[in-house]
Amino acid sequence: MEQNCFFPPHQGIRLGDLANRIGAELSDAAGADRLIHGVAPVYRAKPGDVCYMLSRKNRDELQDCHASAIICDKAISSIVPDNIPVLLTPKPHTAFALAGALLHETAMRPSYITSERGVAAGAFVDPTARLEAGVEVEPTAVIGAGAEIGSGTRVAAGAVIGPNVRIGRDCTISAGASILCALVGNNVIIHPGARIGQDGFGYAPGPKGGMIKIVQVGRVIIQDHVEIGANTTIDRGTMDDTVIGEGTKIDNLVQIGHNVRIGRYCGIVSQVGIAGSTKIGDGVMIGGGTGVNGHITIGDGVQIAAMSGVASDVPPGERYGGIPARPMRDFLRDIAEMAMRASERQKKKGGKDE
Repeated sequence: MEQNCFFPPHQGIRLGDLANRIGAELSDAAGADRLIHGVAPVYRAKPGDVCYMLSRKNRDELQDCHASAIICDKAISSIVPDNIPVLLTPKPHTAFALAGALLHETAMRPSYITSERGVAAGAFVDPTARLEAGVEVEPTAVIGAGAEIGSGTRVAAGAVIGPNVRIGRDCTISAGASILCALVGNNVIIHPGARIGQDGFGYAPGPKGGMIKIVQVGRVIIQDHVEIGANTTIDRGTMDDTVIGEGTKIDNLVQIGHNVRIGRYCGIVSQVGIAGSTKIGDGVMIGGGTGVNGHITIGDGVQIAAMSGVASDVPPGERYGGIPARPMRDFLRDIAEMAMRASERQKKKGGKDE
């Protein structure tokens, strides 16, 4: 692969220092002074790269691997060639994530669009808005009346911050995002095109068969260390608030309805739709393409398989899947039974043809 101009290599971290920073054990102290400049997959890693392995299925890729180090569990370290130092850890995926953050710090959040710093001449900041020292606003961004933004926060080109919105410190508001009727914590990342705080989808039956819009006067509360993906939409509450808990990570193209409350440290994958007034506990993981019914409760620690339809409450700690979503053991049993019946029908059809 040609040199990546978007994410250039690091100037170099000693392998021994990298091992200490990510909490891994270096298998061969003789390699401690090797310089690591970047990350790469096993099959095309070159000198200066570090990569990681999770299973033995990558064995064949090692034939073309020239990495300066491989992160892996001790259980599979024996398949790594002797000339490649190993960083031993029981959590190679986590260790690799830490290494990547050290080697490619600029890739950890959306980058600057322009080279200007401070408040650009081409930005519009309402005179009544309050920006702490160190806030950066790029050209064509708009900061509304009474808005408050904390130091270290960057508002990218074309972003819109509505009236009276409050944004904490060290946040990144990416290009084209809009934030209305919201209170945003510290160290929050909002990716391009996200829409936060617009009114929710609420209507009452009209007198002549049409629909009458229900007023939406709640807010969106986004707590610290949340990340919100590109083109994700989070509606403000009807009368209560829509809340995204601390440390939760939301992928691209997710729809979160009004009054939804999502707990701390959840993971919500692309194309999930969560209908209004649903309550989601802490540490919940929801697979891509899942639809979640409104006015239900999903307990702490629940895992929902991709492409599921969650129609009713899910108890804490459960693993659900399917449409309608049900305990994973029941879902897998149903799939096995359907496969068996399909096979039997095929056999009967084949016998008739003979």
